[in-house]
Amino acid sequence: MPADATDLPRFAGDGVLIAGGARAILLQLAYPPVGRGVVDHSDFAGRPLDRLWATLAYAYAIVHGTENDRVRAVRMVNRAHSPVRGAARGDAPAYSAYDPELQLWVAATLYDTAVVVHEQLFGPLETEQADALYAAYAALGTRLQLPRGRWPADRAAFSDYWAGMLPRLSVDADVLAVSRELMFARSLPAPLGLAMPLARLVTAGLLPSSVRAAYRIHWTPRAERRFRRVLAMTGAVWPWLPRSLREWPQRRSLAQIRRG
Repeated sequence: MPADATDLPRFAGDGVLIAGGARAILLQLAYPPVGRGVVDHSDFAGRPLDRLWATLAYAYAIVHGTENDRVRAVRMVNRAHSPVRGAARGDAPAYSAYDPELQLWVAATLYDTAVVVHEQLFGPLETEQADALYAAYAALGTRLQLPRGRWPADRAAFSDYWAGMLPRLSVDADVLAVSRELMFARSLPAPLGLAMPLARLVTAGLLPSSVRAAYRIHWTPRAERRFRRVLAMTGAVWPWLPRSLREWPQRRSLAQIRRG
């Protein structure tokens, strides 16, 4: 069975949520201040696995780790964020990685992606499950510079926030180029590179249609059918995999945090 969301460490520790990793990143990049910061300061598109593991390490530490793990993870993120700031120029917005509004959006994409992946694979969450998950994901932002009062009060408020953010997303030429580097990831080892067509299909299928269009992704009825088949097969097989395998990314990420 899929993990119960009221048992948050088990739910959020399930590696199936990694299937939405690129979706969350593309949503983050489509918010212009975040996209500008990445374009100016990050080479993660050339090192996609490094970015993925850094994000996982932080999220797993906040949800699963000891308080010492959380402190280490917050220091790691704050160090990485320190130089990420820039003034407005032309049509490009000003940005700072310490900006609570940007941190709210990043945390929101991680929460929304976790829900979308789980519900696409295993069906809707029960109300109690969904409320427990929502409350816990607030810590991804509030452990940094996001004040607790800035995380929407409940899931209904989050839905309003999310609906208001989607029209504010856009993809310029620089962000589009970064997204192409990320989704084709030619720097990956050959075995992982072979999986990229499937990863692109799943990522595109999970994106909101407006964001998919902003990234110039051509989505056809045939692609939708293939996407649905992949979801059906994964949803049927995944719950039968050994728990040790499903939670391997969590163990690896916490070990990374503890090594500093």
